[in-house]
Amino acid sequence: MKNILLGKNNTLLFLSSLLLILAACNRNAFKEKWTTPQAPEYFKARFETTKGNFDIEARREWAPIGVDRLYQLIQSGFYEDIALFRVVPDYVVQFGIHNDSTLNKAWRKFPLQDEPVIEKNTLGTISFARAGKNTRTTQIYININNNSPRLDTLSYVGVSGFPVIAKVTDGMDVVLSFYDEYGNAPAGKQDSIHTYGNAFLKRNYPQLDYLKKAYILK
Repeated sequence: MKNILLGKNNTLLFLSSLLLILAACNRNAFKEKWTTPQAPEYFKARFETTKGNFDIEARREWAPIGVDRLYQLIQSGFYEDIALFRVVPDYVVQFGIHNDSTLNKAWRKFPLQDEPVIEKNTLGTISFARAGKNTRTTQIYININNNSPRLDTLSYVGVSGFPVIAKVTDGMDVVLSFYDEYGNAPAGKQDSIHTYGNAFLKRNYPQLDYLKKAYILK
């Protein structure tokens, strides 16, 4: 009888674990409808990190296509357990590669059209990173220096400038405290980050800071 009871317990444990795994997969399953909501003309959001919180404000008048995408990513929970993989002193903090490679691949199928630079890339402003025309997807950066006019006008592969989508309004001291001694090194391993996620980063760059989650403030 004792062995039978142990068998039942093991079965229950297995089923419980399976349900947890399936629930996690379901939460991360990409939904195309996430790419469609339009952001409010103005909204605020909070990013919780391993060093503390920082708040941002976003205005559609600065870059409506980019602000809509930022809103979509926050609302869908994309910026959860996200590494701040590029922290270059006196330049930028960059992030936006998810631990789940399937989500990264899915969002890359919905790149944004380019739009003009309205707001300048000054200290505390936020823009999407890009690698040519119409390539903005999920990666964004925070200017931790005044990078205008360079990033307002920089031309690369047929497109100029990085449109600002938001600004840090509170917690800039937190942003400036992110671990920066790896500099550009992790950013040179983006293929590995996309494929192996945080496990790769924690093994090779263990002191990186992370976003815990981001959400819209009412």
